[in-house]
Amino acid sequence: MAFLESARHLMAATIISGFSVVALSSSTHLLPAIASGIHLDGVSGFGLETRGGLDGRVIRVTNLSSSGEGSLAWAVAQQGERLVVFEVGGVINLHGQSVVIEQPNLTIAGQTAPSPGITLIRGGLIIRTHDVQVQHIRVRPGDNNQQPLSGWESDGISVSGQRARRVHIDHCSVSWAVDENLSVSGSRLRGPEFTARDVTFSRSIVAEALDYASHKKGKHSKGLLIHDYVSGVAVLGNLFISNDRRNPYFKAHSSGVVVNNLLYNIGNAAVQIGFVDDEWKGSVNTPVVPRISVVGNVLVYGRDSYSDLPLVAYQGDAFIEDNRVINLRGEAMPQVHGPVKVLAEKPVWPKGFSPLPASQVEAYVLANAGARPWDRDVHDRRIVAGFHERSSRIIDSQEQVGGYPLMNVSFRKLGSPGENREQWLKSFEVEELVE
Repeated sequence: MAFLESARHLMAATIISGFSVVALSSSTHLLPAIASGIHLDGVSGFGLETRGGLDGRVIRVTNLSSSGEGSLAWAVAQQGERLVVFEVGGVINLHGQSVVIEQPNLTIAGQTAPSPGITLIRGGLIIRTHDVQVQHIRVRPGDNNQQPLSGWESDGISVSGQRARRVHIDHCSVSWAVDENLSVSGSRLRGPEFTARDVTFSRSIVAEALDYASHKKGKHSKGLLIHDYVSGVAVLGNLFISNDRRNPYFKAHSSGVVVNNLLYNIGNAAVQIGFVDDEWKGSVNTPVVPRISVVGNVLVYGRDSYSDLPLVAYQGDAFIEDNRVINLRGEAMPQVHGPVKVLAEKPVWPKGFSPLPASQVEAYVLANAGARPWDRDVHDRRIVAGFHERSSRIIDSQEQVGGYPLMNVSFRKLGSPGENREQWLKSFEVEELVE
C-alpha cells in the first residue's frame, strides 16, 4: 500500500491507492475504501453491555475550570444516572490533579462539545466505580513541568478498585502519561473480588507515553497495563504508537482479548503476558499465567523498535490468529517469543463480536481511532501522520512534539436529547468513516 503525506498538507480532493481524500480543512482525513468496520452494538461481555448514564438526567458542562459548578469534575461527582454533555470546548488544565469518578452510572459524551472538543492536560481521569462510559475525550497529562525522577506519575485513564466494573472507554485519545497511558488495576494480590474487571478500550489512540520523565523509576514509557487478577478486558481497534512497552501487558490471573489493533514504533515489548515472581513474595496466593485471545492485529516496526520484536512475548496462554508483524524492510517477522502456549481455541471472546481481517485493520484504525476522528486536534493529526510518514518516535517530554495544546474556547447551547439518546449522540458525529 502506498502511503500518503500527512492529510493536513493535502489541499484537493483526490483518490490515491484506494483512499478517498477529503481535504480543505484542518480535520482532513483519509477515507479507506473498505466495506466493514468494528461494530459494537449488541456485543456483550467485557463491560460492553453497560448503558452508563444514558437513561439518566442530562448534566451540562459549561466551563473549562478544573473544579466548581459547571465543570467536568462537578458533573461527574453528581449522584444518580447521568449523561454528561458539553456546551463548551477547549482545554481543561487539571493543575497536577486528576478527575476522579466515584459515582456510578455515568456517560461522558465528548462528542457533544463544540470544536475543538475537550482535552484534559496536566492530570488524568480515574474511574473507581461501575457502569461508566467515556467517549470522545482527549487526555494528555505530560510531565506537568516536573523534574525527571521527581515522582509525579500520572496515568492518562485509570480504571481501579473492586467497584470498577462494566467500564467502556471508546474513541478517546490518550498520550504523554508518565505512569501508563491506560491501566486497569486494584488490590492485585488479594484475589479477583478486590480488583477491577469487565473493561473495554476501543477505537482509541494510545500514544507517546513519556519515557525518561518524572517517574521515580526513570525510563517508563508504557501503553496499557492490565494488572494481576483483572479479568475480562477487551482491547479493540486501537492505535498504539510510540510506547516502549505494555501495548498491552496482561499480568497474572488476568484474561482478555486483543483484537484489530494497529501497533507502530513499539520499543521493546508489544503484547506482553506474564508476571514478576518477586511481586508475589509474601502473598498467600500463587500466580497463574494470563489467558488471552490475540486476533487480527498489525505490528509495524519503527525507528525505536527492537530488531526482533514479536507481537506476543513472555509467558502465558494465547490464542493467536490472523496477525501481522512487519519489520523496517517490509518483511514478515515471528509473532511469538518465549514460553507462550499457543491455544487451539479462544479462551475468552466478546459475545456477538466479529473481527476485521488483519488486511483491513491499518486503514480502519487510522481513519477511526481516537477522539472525534472527524475533528482531530493538531496532536492526533500529527500522531497519525507519524505513521504514514514513518516518523513517530518515543519521547521524554511533550515539549519535543510541540508542548501542551493551546485551543480557543468555544461555546454552543445544546437542545434536549429527546427519547432516542443514542441517536442524538450519534448526530454529533460525522458518520463513522468506515461503515
